[in-house]
Amino acid sequence: MAGVINTMAGGGSLLTVPLLVLAGAPGNVANGSNRVGVLAGSLMAASTFRRLGVQGFTGVGRVLAPAVAGSLVGSIVVSSLADSTFEKVFGIVMIPILVLSLRKPRNEALAEHAAWPAWVTVLVFFGIGIYGGAFQAGVGLMLILALSRSGLDLVVANHIKVITTLVFTAFALPVFIINDQVRWGPALVLAGGFVAGSYTGARITVAGGERVVRPVLVAAVIVLAGRLLGLY
Repeated sequence: MAGVINTMAGGGSLLTVPLLVLAGAPGNVANGSNRVGVLAGSLMAASTFRRLGVQGFTGVGRVLAPAVAGSLVGSIVVSSLADSTFEKVFGIVMIPILVLSLRKPRNEALAEHAAWPAWVTVLVFFGIGIYGGAFQAGVGLMLILALSRSGLDLVVANHIKVITTLVFTAFALPVFIINDQVRWGPALVLAGGFVAGSYTGARITVAGGERVVRPVLVAAVIVLAGRLLGLY
């Protein structure tokens, strides 16, 4: 399910990171282990979109460099946090990401927006990269909103999103490995699930079925955010 959600919109890690924490993994270990699944799922989604004829590779260059630079900054900063601090911060940041997930961009609104100037694009995707390097969860939502706001079709934007996520996760993951914050058993199980879900999600996205999973995502985020914040 998380692989499907990640590919169709973003936010699947809002399910998997808290579930890893609830299963007993320390916060930063859950965060690091989750990157293995995200890397595998992003690779599958990117290749599936390409096989289905989506042309995301032609527009990815302008966002990759600032996103990768930001992801390195974010991953280094968050890997130094105590596990208890990470869990509280993660629970807090899930709330605005939930709000973003409810404000899904619409194709008919794209024509109203001109493309951003180059310097705005660099700043926006550098900031998204910092967040993605630090927390990962919900970064797909940020990417899809930013890409669609800059004037791209939603399906193409989804392809660029998974390519960007693939590349900056590949740069961020070694930071967590070096800091011994990856538990390989759960990480490889996640990778298998993400691969299957990402393949399915890419096909559903091209067919236009994104609305199907959004209510499930919203309910899960509300429940798990409350649990991490100690509300019950």
